[in-house]
Amino acid sequence: MRSLLRGAWRTAVPAPGDRHGPLPPLLLALTVLSGVIDAVSYLMLGHVFVANMTGNVVFLGFALAGAPGFSVTASLVALVAFAAGAFLGGRLLGQVGHRGRAVLRAGVAETALIAAAALVVAVDPVSAAGSSNSPRYLSAAVLAVAMGIQNAMVAVVAVPDLTTTVLTRTITGVFADTGRSGRLEEKAGRQLLSVLTLAGGAVAGAVLVLHNDQSTALAVPAALAAVVTLAAVRPARSGEPWTEAV
Repeated sequence: MRSLLRGAWRTAVPAPGDRHGPLPPLLLALTVLSGVIDAVSYLMLGHVFVANMTGNVVFLGFALAGAPGFSVTASLVALVAFAAGAFLGGRLLGQVGHRGRAVLRAGVAETALIAAAALVVAVDPVSAAGSSNSPRYLSAAVLAVAMGIQNAMVAVVAVPDLTTTVLTRTITGVFADTGRSGRLEEKAGRQLLSVLTLAGGAVAGAVLVLHNDQSTALAVPAALAAVVTLAAVRPARSGEPWTEAV
């Protein structure tokens, strides 16, 4: 148990000289953001994820089979927009050899896009079924582009066990490694903390949707993205060894 707690603590508060520097807590904050955004998109934009593309592929299958409440168009919009965001992220970050700057660049783009989605629903709120789907699809597309950029950045900075969105392999790793060794190791602390932060973000996102207006539900994650971006300014200026691409 001590190893588990130590691993979680060192992820949230890296030790001096950590090989990933301040990146782990920044990625944890973005994991919370992913949970918030996916909760908002699923509950407010109509059974669609904008960060978890595995879920969207499954939802697309549901929609093709005629399951009520799922839309082929919405799933395809999110998938295509996410792919476009990942492509843009690759173009934007592919030649950046400094991991702190990669987080900062992605954060600026992500903040602007989430704020744009909040503006869309503020001007033209998502309405009940039977009305225009334009704001629904546009908001989902803009958010999916933002999440695609975030995932491209995660691939560039390459901090183990902190993907910010996909946790199936992370959860598998916790229990498969424990099964092999017979005990929870320090690595499991980081992995479980990643799971908890995504779940916490989903809870926060659900609360935002259920108890606030639509623009607030997206303005809050835009503010969170801005905070993470500001926190990345100093790391982006660092010249320490952790900044080098791996």
